[in-house]
Amino acid sequence: MRILMLSWEYPPQVVGGLGRHVADLSEALVKLGEEVHVLTQDAPGAPLLENVNGVHVHRLKMYGPAGRDFVESATHLNLNMLEVVLGLVRQGYTFDLIHSHDWLAAYAGKALKHGLLRPLVATIHATEFGRNHGLHNDLQRQISNLEWWLTYEAWKVICCSQYMKGEIQYIFQVPTDKIRMIPNAVKASDFAIRDAFDRLIFRRRYAADNERIIYYVGRLVHEKGVDTLIEAVPRVLARFPQAKFVIAGKGPAEFALRERAHRLGVSQRIYFAGFVDDLTRNRLYACSDVAVVPSLYEPFGIVALEAMAAGVPVVVSDTGGLSEVVRHAENGLRAYPGNPESLADNILAYLKSPRYAGYIEEQAAREVREKYNWSLVARKTLEVYEAVLDEFEASPWAKLGRFPVDGILAQTRLTTPGAQTRYQETGSAAYLQRDLWEENRQSVGNRYLHPGAESLGVSGKTSRSQAGPDEHLKDVREGSLS
Repeated sequence: MRILMLSWEYPPQVVGGLGRHVADLSEALVKLGEEVHVLTQDAPGAPLLENVNGVHVHRLKMYGPAGRDFVESATHLNLNMLEVVLGLVRQGYTFDLIHSHDWLAAYAGKALKHGLLRPLVATIHATEFGRNHGLHNDLQRQISNLEWWLTYEAWKVICCSQYMKGEIQYIFQVPTDKIRMIPNAVKASDFAIRDAFDRLIFRRRYAADNERIIYYVGRLVHEKGVDTLIEAVPRVLARFPQAKFVIAGKGPAEFALRERAHRLGVSQRIYFAGFVDDLTRNRLYACSDVAVVPSLYEPFGIVALEAMAAGVPVVVSDTGGLSEVVRHAENGLRAYPGNPESLADNILAYLKSPRYAGYIEEQAAREVREKYNWSLVARKTLEVYEAVLDEFEASPWAKLGRFPVDGILAQTRLTTPGAQTRYQETGSAAYLQRDLWEENRQSVGNRYLHPGAESLGVSGKTSRSQAGPDEHLKDVREGSLS
């Protein structure tokens, strides 16, 4: 099977967990005998075309004017993806299946699905609605629209946890039988320290010899709950003065976090390490006594798995996918989300009982090796691919030679409580005034057809899409739409 993988990031260009996920999944699929081509953005110092552990990586040089915002920049990347695929097709390449990761590859995934007549699989790693606890501006609404569009166009949607499955169903109303839950994984071997280094000298960069290290690594953004960790610091120090907090990562919240630490009088006990490479990250794990994942929103929590694989006892927030990965007092500890007192209490449980911390380390490391390995994840993903291809070959679209590009897609809008008007029209039919929908949302329900629905082929009736605006308004007010 030849798989075309579309991803905004790929090592060495890594912003979050998506890039590592795509890399590890692709390499594991290659080990199962599949051919994988990954299209991604350019990375400084990396070749445009490279074979990485069997994966054909195509990095796209971004030419032309810069995007006005993040969405426009991602759109430019998608256009470049199409350019590269056209070149591959011209060279004689054919692909069995397209796999897009998040909305950042939605445009290219949809276009290639219809242009090459190949089924599309999508992985939703997180949602804009979940990250921001709602949609509060036009940019967030636009990203959410693209997420919904990708789930609509995909033959199957993969997510990493039961929590994310519920979120996708709630926000986008994706049918249950369209979603497949496959957990994330880590390469446990990547977190084993192979290089000989002087731990004492390395450790002294971050903490005194008598201090115990509490370690956070990740983006410095609100959703990661680092502000909760800062608030927990004085509570930990009050009961365990020999604690040092190392915070690795970059993000827009860094200045505010530093300022808050200063106001709390604990800035001398917190080391902001900035961005760290993989080697430094692993060495810090090897020197740490506790790893903390205090996220407010976390679809899965790959960082928790990494800490567990590195042999560090973890404290996580009892939220999202973290609640499924970490079982309290069995392979880690869970704190109430956004609660610094609960977070401090759980950190102290490890610091005051090293034997208990050692027990948790052993349990967690064994579970990561047995349950969260990429070989298992790749086999489950391949099962989804094979099922999709079987269904596609038996479908009328394969025989017809095209997917429907209009019709139902152009006539259907999805809504959810509290966000009824955030989706924009995705097809060719014009959308009635937004205030008209808001006024009549109770009569039409959560899923409804556009007034042009009858133009799809209901015999003996005049096409609503040809009716004037006054007739549309009358139909809606009389409740004739369903």
